[in-house]
Amino acid sequence: MLPRGWSDLGRQLAIWFGFVLAYQVARGFADRNPAKAFANGWRVITFEQRTTHHLFELSAQRVVDSSHWLMMASAWTYWNSEFTVIGLTLLWVYVRRHDHFVWFRNTILLANVIGLVGYVFWPTAPPRMFGSFGFGDALDSMSGLNHGSALVSLASNPYAAMPSLHAADALIVGVVLFTVCKHWWAKILWALWPVWVWFCVMATANHFLLDVVAGIGVALLALTIVAVAPKLYRRRAPIANLL
Repeated sequence: MLPRGWSDLGRQLAIWFGFVLAYQVARGFADRNPAKAFANGWRVITFEQRTTHHLFELSAQRVVDSSHWLMMASAWTYWNSEFTVIGLTLLWVYVRRHDHFVWFRNTILLANVIGLVGYVFWPTAPPRMFGSFGFGDALDSMSGLNHGSALVSLASNPYAAMPSLHAADALIVGVVLFTVCKHWWAKILWALWPVWVWFCVMATANHFLLDVVAGIGVALLALTIVAVAPKLYRRRAPIANLL
């Protein structure tokens, strides 16, 4: 079942969980300046109102509020689209489509590093912190894990909204799984997955539309770099050997 044995699987798990731990600690301490984060949040709201004359996040939240099941599905997606779904898809690709694993892993890691840079230089308060506009924290209205939970507060930065790594990682997962899956129904499922996640992160008031757009840009940048870098390396290697 394991393409390269238990030792390689252990090495990959160490890389992944080591990165997750380092990332969460760095993200938690990246920037906790509420004044700057709220100022940036106001800038996002102003930009969206000026360019679209509408806050699509509010419309998405009203749709979710109309159905308990839709609200639960959106909350489940928000909490699990990152580590749960990514972890399971990474494991599946590692075991069943191993030739694509390094591409998948490196793209996810690079996108999250880029996102962390964004959190450091552009801390942004999420929509749920702007109740005066009508936003509500859908997750805090449910039992179980929410933004006030000690586990969430321990290793998270409440002002890490720009860019949306939920949006970035969902797009990367969608692209990779669409590419490697063989059945048409699986390809359709993973093609729709990013769109569903984008809707959920806005409907739960955790990201603005502009955060999602920025996350899409991060994903496309990471996908491009990881795809192009090996080709550039192979082209330069013969030249370096000649020198």
